[in-house]
Amino acid sequence: MTSPALRWAVPAVAAGLVACAAVLPSAVSAAGRAPDLAPRSAAQLLVDLSTHRTTALSGTVVQTSRLGLPKLPGAGDTTGPMSLTSGSSTLRVWSDGPDRQRVALLGSLAEYDVVHSGRDLWTYSSGKDEAVHRVLPAPDATEEAPVASAAPTSPADAAAAALKAVDPTTAVTVEEAVTVAGRDARQLVLTPKDTTTLVGSVRLAVDAVTSAPLRVQVFSTSDAVQPAFEVGFTDVTFATPDRSVFAFTAPPGAKVVEKAVPTSEGEHATAPSTEKAPTVLGKGWSRIVVASGVEVPAAQAGMLDKVVTRVPEGRLLKTALVSALLTDDGRLLVGAVTPAALRAAA
Repeated sequence: MTSPALRWAVPAVAAGLVACAAVLPSAVSAAGRAPDLAPRSAAQLLVDLSTHRTTALSGTVVQTSRLGLPKLPGAGDTTGPMSLTSGSSTLRVWSDGPDRQRVALLGSLAEYDVVHSGRDLWTYSSGKDEAVHRVLPAPDATEEAPVASAAPTSPADAAAAALKAVDPTTAVTVEEAVTVAGRDARQLVLTPKDTTTLVGSVRLAVDAVTSAPLRVQVFSTSDAVQPAFEVGFTDVTFATPDRSVFAFTAPPGAKVVEKAVPTSEGEHATAPSTEKAPTVLGKGWSRIVVASGVEVPAAQAGMLDKVVTRVPEGRLLKTALVSALLTDDGRLLVGAVTPAALRAAA
């Protein structure tokens, strides 16, 4: 019997890849004839993606968002995280296993860095000339890793489970091979069967040698030609970066701020939380997340009204891939669904 967690595996993987766009890629395929690769089925590519263990790499990433978002506060800062919500952004990325990563978001005259090395986590904005340092908690050596239940005993079992799991919500196919960042890649296509979702399809370019995702393209139902969102490598090397890449030192004269990391035992957890956990309506691609008790400060209400549409239920924001509805009674509904679906859920 298929695990409930597996049943929605492909939508979850696709959403996860999109959410992590800031640290992985948007590249352009090389023109010309498609690479001549040995065929692999959709099931085999799903297994390749879920089992690949590439931990060391360095490269350049380009992310392009065509969501149709109105101009958001902070989006004009070409080196801040909000710049990733529209237009194209270029990042340099380095990784050496789970303990060392670095991402540099490059602007025209400045950059924003995130550097993780061991327990040290640094962020640096050259625009503000400010470095923020956090010390991460030590790992709990006594904590045991969870043991998977009903795990497939062979790649064939995993392939069968993966295809069976995605069948209710997603059509999974393989398209012609492509070249991304100078590397041959097979292309896996996920097409939602749900008619209420705004996602038309997701194309994943899978490296032919390492099985690492080289590019993710998300197409909306309103445009099957130009992706509403894409992120991919323009160049990549699967080699261990030099350790010096992860040794961060604040530039001379920069402001250095030390900040604590909230922990489950720290001061941030002394009082019981009064926040209600969000509710999830529906399944698969048409899931809607509902949060209650959302309040808009009076100072921000006017600004918000400039980028939303007023509807009988409240304030509605629609992009090419995601809709959001803030009701007058303080509920926030968000999903990759049509505005009509959100209003019906409200």
